[in-house]
Parts: sequence; structure tokens; C-alpha cells
Amino acid sequence: MKILLGLSGGVDSAVAAYLLKAQGHDVECAFMRNWDSLTNNDILGNPTLDAAICTQEEDYNDALNVANSLGLILHRVDFIKEYWDEVFTIFLDEYKKGRTPNPDILCNKHIKFDHFFDYAMTHGFDFVATGHYARVVHKADHSLMLKGLDLNKDQSYFLAQISQKALSKTLFPLGDLDKPEVRRIANELKLSVAKKKDSTGICFIGERDFKAFLANYLPAKNGPIIELETKKILGEHLGVLYYTLGQRKGLDISAHEGPWFVAGKDIQSNELYVVKGEDNPWLTSDSAIVKDLNWFNPIDLSDGLECSAKFRYRQKDQKVRIKSMGKDTLLVEYKHPISSVTPGQEAVFYLGDECLGGGVIDDVFVDQLGLQERLKAKR
Repeated sequence: MKILLGLSGGVDSAVAAYLLKAQGHDVECAFMRNWDSLTNNDILGNPTLDAAICTQEEDYNDALNVANSLGLILHRVDFIKEYWDEVFTIFLDEYKKGRTPNPDILCNKHIKFDHFFDYAMTHGFDFVATGHYARVVHKADHSLMLKGLDLNKDQSYFLAQISQKALSKTLFPLGDLDKPEVRRIANELKLSVAKKKDSTGICFIGERDFKAFLANYLPAKNGPIIELETKKILGEHLGVLYYTLGQRKGLDISAHEGPWFVAGKDIQSNELYVVKGEDNPWLTSDSAIVKDLNWFNPIDLSDGLECSAKFRYRQKDQKVRIKSMGKDTLLVEYKHPISSVTPGQEAVFYLGDECLGGGVIDDVFVDQLGLQERLKAKR
């Protein structure tokens, strides 16, 4: 079986490559180049914008060292324009609307399991593989997505928008392993990335001062931070677009006894609203509307479905009932109020270990009132 593995320059994909080769497969690797500051600045007509050095070249050199160590071919593929058009532009548009998108989910959907997948299929490969902590079961007529056995690292949440077409031709070699075992294998093989720390930050862009990075593309002005329940001004924000519901860090209002959490924002008035205490009712909702749905396999929702959901990565499974509201729209009702369910983020649904699919949170409700309606009534 001929497999093209996405080799990122990190320890997970490195061990995934080794495992596939050890299993006797015909393995080649590919490093995806998806971000280039100079190219993207030219798109915007500003050659000085975002001049920070990206770690992508360092990652490529790490990937090349791993490929050489394992005796594997490494391709270098370029999806800079596709990433800009189909991931980063959507990412910015969502922020402009006051929502909080998930770039990793967008990247998996449009780049790794669309353009990269197509590249592999058109170049004669039978399957693609990545270093994600997830499992896939291939059946005769469909494939199932399952959580990774290491629930601390399970990444099925980030894969909920990929297509059944791609899933049916995808392998996740790390799905049955935990992170310590992956590190152990890398150390035993003396791979150069064995002790390399896990990547964080924006998918393919890397670690940045997030607000400063966004300010290059979404200029915003300062405005008041207002205690929602008393109308008292507590400080000044750097731009409402840069904050997300439930956010605690980075508010710079520690002079006022807290803890403080973002409970809402008004883009038109440029006001950021905060409340005190993580159990504050303003931070919770009891239902949500979810759109842009992707199901790995058909689901009968005619009578609703009891299942579990994650509304953010690493969240414990939440008991919910889902019901179709028409084409590509879902009503999600929670068994108990949940904190910080955030428009723009992904809701991912599970039956036990099986990942059913997911969609984008469009609005959240308490007693059938949406967030903006509640804010308007409070003001």
C-alpha cells in the first residue's frame, strides 16, 4: 500500500512515519508550506506587514532530518494561496463578525484533507496519513472516526469537518498510542525531534503575540471594558475583535477584584462586557444553534438524538439532545447549562468513542434568548 504522510517537523508525525514503514508500507512524506509572510503581504499590498520570522523553515529542516534518518522521500508542497483563500480569509471574516473561529479545524478541512489529499490521490498514492491522535475504522462501504485512545491527546475534535471521501483514504498511526509512548519511540530511534516541544499557536503560522498579529490584518481601536451588571467602566480594551467569550487572561483589569470573564461584546459601540466569577449565569447557555454541518455518515434526526458534544477542545463530553432545524441547521439542547459556548467555535458530536461529525456554533441561548438579545435587554 502506497501512503503519503504529512510530515510537519514534529515528533508525532515523525513517529507516525516510522510506524507505517515498520508495518511494511511503501511510505513517502510531504511537508506542506502554507504560510509565507512576504507572499501574503504582497496580496494586501503592504510589503512590511507581519515581518516576523516564521518557524516554518526550521520545521522543514526538522522534517528533512527525520525523513533522512528513516530513509524516506520528502516532498515539499505549496498551498500558500489555498491557505490564504480558504483558511485565513475565513478566519479574518469570522473575527470581523465578532466570532471566534478555529483555524485548526479550517486547516484540516481545506488544506490537509482536501488539497493535500487531492495531491496524494493524483500522484498515485492509495492513502494519506497524519500524526493526529485519532482512530479510523474502514468498513466495506464507509469509514468511522473514533477518538484516540489517549483521551488527553485525542484530536478527533479538530477533524470533525473532513469529508467521508477523505476519511475513507486516511490512516492515523498514533490512534492506539499515548504521548509518552510516542516520545519513547522517538528517543529509542534517536530522532532529532524526540524532545521537540509540541507546536502551539495558529495552524501553520506558529506562535505569535496573537493580538499584535491580528492587528496587522484587523486594525481596531481601544474602547471601554464595562462590568455588565453594574455598568461600571473597569478599564480599556485593545479592540473588541480580539476577545472571546469566557476569556479571563489578558483583560488588564486586575486592579478591580475579580476574577473577570468576557461575557459579551458590541462591535458597533466598541464595548467589551465582563462579569465576575466563572459561575456567573451570563457565562452559561442552555442551547445553541449549529450550522455548516458535516456528518461522517448519515444520521436520522427525525426524532432527535441523545448524544454527547464538545464545544471546545479538551472539554469533557457534555450530554445533549440534537434536533434538525432544516437544511444544515441543528438545535443543540444541553442537559445542564454549560459555560462559554462560543459562536464561531465548533460543536462536535459523539456516541461513545465514535465521532459523528460537527458544525459551527452560530448562536447561544438562555431560555430561548440569544446572546445579543440578552445584552440589548440588559443595556
